[in-house]
Amino acid sequence: MGGERACLLALATALLSLSGRGQDYQNELASPEAPGSLPVSTFSIVAADPAAGELGVAVASRFFAVGSVVPWAKAGVGAVATQSFANTSFGWRGLELLEKGMAPEEAIRELLRNDDNPTRRQVGIVSPDGKSATYTGENCIPWAGGRSGPNYAVQGNILTGEAVALAMEKAFLETGGALAERMYAALLAGDEQGGDSRGKQSAALLVVKTGAGYGGYTDRAIDIRVDDHPEPFRELGRLLNFGQMNYAWNEAWTLFTGKKFAEALPPMERTARLAPENAEVLYDLAVIRLAAGKAEAALEALKKSLALNPQLKKQAAGDNDLAALRENAQFRALVGN
Repeated sequence: MGGERACLLALATALLSLSGRGQDYQNELASPEAPGSLPVSTFSIVAADPAAGELGVAVASRFFAVGSVVPWAKAGVGAVATQSFANTSFGWRGLELLEKGMAPEEAIRELLRNDDNPTRRQVGIVSPDGKSATYTGENCIPWAGGRSGPNYAVQGNILTGEAVALAMEKAFLETGGALAERMYAALLAGDEQGGDSRGKQSAALLVVKTGAGYGGYTDRAIDIRVDDHPEPFRELGRLLNFGQMNYAWNEAWTLFTGKKFAEALPPMERTARLAPENAEVLYDLAVIRLAAGKAEAALEALKKSLALNPQLKKQAAGDNDLAALRENAQFRALVGN
């Protein structure tokens, strides 16, 4: 039995090392006082854009699938990042406390009040009006700490130094554009200063806004994750390009299905600028242009779409959303009728 136990312990240690925590923490794992979960060593930002009605979280770590643990957000309520031996209940409970009217700082105090290991927790919270707070327990693995101000809170642990948090704060404050772009800039800045002292593995970015999800049914405007990648920041940036395109596309199509054709056109045009070679995007651009009374421009978009994907011709020929073009000679030539 002793040899069997030694083998199992060796295997567990090997798996722990592969998971990214590394051999530096094996003694702590063996300690009877050590918690039963790995620390979500990471750097993150929770942020709000009150004018746009957006809330978000961006996070990166030398930890597998950090996006499955740290980020929590609900449109009109707030955003939470819970990390460092993360108590994941801080996510949904933090949102519940915000929904009851607590400010971020008050919500953090309430979360920690009955927690079994508050000195090892790290959490950041922001509310829709831009109030924010960050907390780092005194026993989080250094470097650990955070920064906060109107519309943001930055926090991290097992980092190369305070410069990571300072760079993230500076990048967020000085970068223009949409909330997603500003949070991504903060992550990049943190990485450039060394980020997680153990390396990099995963990243995630979440933006919520009321009705911004698919079909207007959810608040998930952008929800992207890189669970395991040698270059998670580069991959997250690639996915963010798709995420921003999809955000605009969802907005346009939700307005279109609500028969708000003129309002649907600007976000659909924006989608096409983000994805000028995407046949399906151009197809929907044709549909929305037609609905908005721009038949010639619709035919132009449809021509490009069908050239990129001829298999869409059959769909176009029978699509009721393009019915107003069926007697048009150019349309008939495009679809092969």
